[in-house]
Amino acid sequence: MLAHPATKYRPFAPIALTDRRWPNRTIDRAPIWMSADLRDGNQALFEPMDAERKLRFFRTLCAIGFKEIEIAFPAASQPEFDFVRQLIEQDMIPEGVTIGVLTQARPELIARTIEAVRGARRAIVHVYNATSPVFRDTVFGMDKAEVIALAVSAVSQVCELVAAAPETEWVLEYSPETFAATELDFALEVCDAVTAAWGATPQRKMILNLPTTVEVATPNVYADQIEWMHCHLARRDSVILSVHPHNDRGTAVASAELALMAGAERVEGCLFGNGERTGNVDLVTLALNLYTQGVASGLDFSDINAVARVAEECTRLPIHPRHPYVGDLVFTAFSGSHQDAIKKGFAAQAKDALWNVPYLPVDPADLGRSYDSVIRVNSQSGKGGVAYLLETHYGIVMPRRLQIEFAGVIQRHTEMHGGEVSAADVWRLFAATYLDAEAPVHLIEHHLFEQGSAQGVRLTISFHGQRQVISGEGNGPIDAAVNALRSIGINIQVRSFEERSVGGDSEARACAFIEVAGAGSGERFGVGLDTNIVTASLKALVSGVNRLGLMDTAEREQQAA
Repeated sequence: MLAHPATKYRPFAPIALTDRRWPNRTIDRAPIWMSADLRDGNQALFEPMDAERKLRFFRTLCAIGFKEIEIAFPAASQPEFDFVRQLIEQDMIPEGVTIGVLTQARPELIARTIEAVRGARRAIVHVYNATSPVFRDTVFGMDKAEVIALAVSAVSQVCELVAAAPETEWVLEYSPETFAATELDFALEVCDAVTAAWGATPQRKMILNLPTTVEVATPNVYADQIEWMHCHLARRDSVILSVHPHNDRGTAVASAELALMAGAERVEGCLFGNGERTGNVDLVTLALNLYTQGVASGLDFSDINAVARVAEECTRLPIHPRHPYVGDLVFTAFSGSHQDAIKKGFAAQAKDALWNVPYLPVDPADLGRSYDSVIRVNSQSGKGGVAYLLETHYGIVMPRRLQIEFAGVIQRHTEMHGGEVSAADVWRLFAATYLDAEAPVHLIEHHLFEQGSAQGVRLTISFHGQRQVISGEGNGPIDAAVNALRSIGINIQVRSFEERSVGGDSEARACAFIEVAGAGSGERFGVGLDTNIVTASLKALVSGVNRLGLMDTAEREQQAA
């Protein structure tokens, strides 16, 4: 039994605001977005990203539209320092994008941090020190005056160092770490001292970032804290008021939204809520929440699946299937009443009318999601446990997104033919959909070769009935085959690849699953079976290509019958 709260925990005292204004406000514009994925998000991983993954993630963030990206804690390690130098020295930072770096308020770390970002076109130097009572008393053994002196000394050092590097436009960001648990009058005293030390003016603004380093109260209390600071800062016109909500209570998105209503102008967070402990505010959810209220976020999530795949591959963290907006199952209705309401909503939805479909707060098409995935058969629905039957009878363990895709094939079959779906029916439909299609591309044979440090492949194919030999190079057989197909005008991207063994001992076969995307053709899976894993992978790639071009599954089902 849990201890009674009164015996162990102290409730957070409410803020005495007699004229709070934020409850009557609405959010009518997007904040300044700052991605902390490469810094806060990276330090929260079991295995931090290497330079290659960080660079891929950085380019994705730029493509989404982030103008401020905190890229590293360069004084923490040599790889972090080197990554910052790589971006600057190789001119990898797009015009209009500002990089940020974080440092504790310690002289040697500040010096190393400034050294890391020298030569950047524009850089945010983010300095922080903890201010709450438990950190002052228990962690650092400092009184209030010493905490203020530490913050002012750090900012003064930054001022001195950046003055010697005028080729860079320098922006100071200061965070009173653990702000949400700090006495408001003291937080104000620290922040005012820092803005004075920097010499903040309306023409040379600095960023004051007020984090919920640990959530200690309900989101409305945080909104009160932000509004109080917003109204009492000595140099409010010289400050960009920023928030950095964590998710210890599971309310980071709500805290960010109420903070924006209370006067915040900037939000720091991570894609899909990654970050220390329970995570940072989820910038995807926050941005798309604004979007569903008619507020343009300035961020491009029109291909949310592609963003999700990059995040999963770079962080090696899965996205929950019920994650808002992006989870593989969030646009899935298994309930019969939900299915009926959604179908009727789609039928009634006029093309240019405001979105008004039951159970769907956003049009899946706006996020690059397919309507085909909205209504599917549940394995518990009585129409057959599709994934279960394939696995138990044929040894095929489908990836989750393929389960969703193939369930739609089964549903259309049952709607056309009725009756119970047997294991043999499921296998016949699976083979007809993924294994047997041989047009417009049929793979005849392949040969691998080495080309310097690259892998090469020579494919003999039949393309629209004409035998051809094509070749390509890449970082592996699949990448090489993709490049070979491009030589005949087949332009695709591989979104995911998985391989599993089917059967055992001498009868074992490799089963490859490849998810491919084509311009204007959506995304489809291809599947390949063979005793050789490379052959299975190439068969899966060709299967995916053919499925992108053969969208009429019902016709193929009739042929299979």
